[in-house]
Amino acid sequence: MSVFDKIAPSAADIEAAAKRMAGVAVRTPLINAPVLDERVGARVFLKAETLQRTGSFKFRGAYNRISSIPPERRSAGVVAYSSGNHAQGVAAAARLLGMRATIVMPSDAPRLKRERTLALGAEIVPYDRNTEDRAAIAARLVAARGATLVPPYDDPLIIAGQGTIGREIVEDLGQLLLEPEIVVVGASGGGLAAGISLGVKLRVPSAKFYTVEPEGFDDTLRSFASGKREANARMSGTICDALMTNTPGELTFPINRELIGAGLTASDTQVAAAVRFAFEELKLVVEPGGAIGLAALLAGSLDVKGKVVVAILSGGNVDADLFAKLIS
Repeated sequence: MSVFDKIAPSAADIEAAAKRMAGVAVRTPLINAPVLDERVGARVFLKAETLQRTGSFKFRGAYNRISSIPPERRSAGVVAYSSGNHAQGVAAAARLLGMRATIVMPSDAPRLKRERTLALGAEIVPYDRNTEDRAAIAARLVAARGATLVPPYDDPLIIAGQGTIGREIVEDLGQLLLEPEIVVVGASGGGLAAGISLGVKLRVPSAKFYTVEPEGFDDTLRSFASGKREANARMSGTICDALMTNTPGELTFPINRELIGAGLTASDTQVAAAVRFAFEELKLVVEPGGAIGLAALLAGSLDVKGKVVVAILSGGNVDADLFAKLIS
């Protein structure tokens, strides 16, 4: 049995996640726009997780993980670390389940993400992403409080929760008598890519996947090339604040290496153009990290001519000031 077989969630795990989330998570739309089809020469569908509860895909995995905590352990609460989207997903899921949530969050996280996390009732413990280890801080809090750690990506239940996105993509395209041929998805720790690739390939094995990362933060792409988990030299320096994890996940990387194995990068300029395109042409608000798959398509980084293509708009939590600059 391979490492992949030992750690990858099964089709049954993804189905169980879908049942837990039924009536709680939003079944987000798969949007097709003629203006985008014409621009890239393909039939493009955008999975709008910007419209998910808390404004990003992260709610799915967080709710699947937290709702699986045994009742007798819930009073101690949960601890997570996040730059913002996982923070909000965890805070919202914990609130729905009547649990306390504490989030270890970088001090330079976007103001909107901090405010929304606090508004959902969570406690924030700030840290310096350049000099401090967020996982170590979270581990100390878990030990002191007896709480449950809810990691942003390296957890089978988190991955299975994100896998429901892939399940929905295949089902919704099936209603149009189509199958996904190419899927592009932003990568940071790799939980979204792992979950979606599992959710799609368990039903459509022929689908080809590509991760997309910010230039200078391409640890997943370099890891695919070397066969081992590589690390980024920096922890800040891109407008894609949601995509600055230092290295691929211990659990997610073997899955992504097996099911994906190919990646792209996009510059901040290309990402800004994608944010602007989504606003002007599609009437959607997308944060930079959430637009990176669309950025790669608009930049022509991948030959998709004549194909059925899916890009994930993974989040829409962008500060108003930054958004104004990007669309101007």
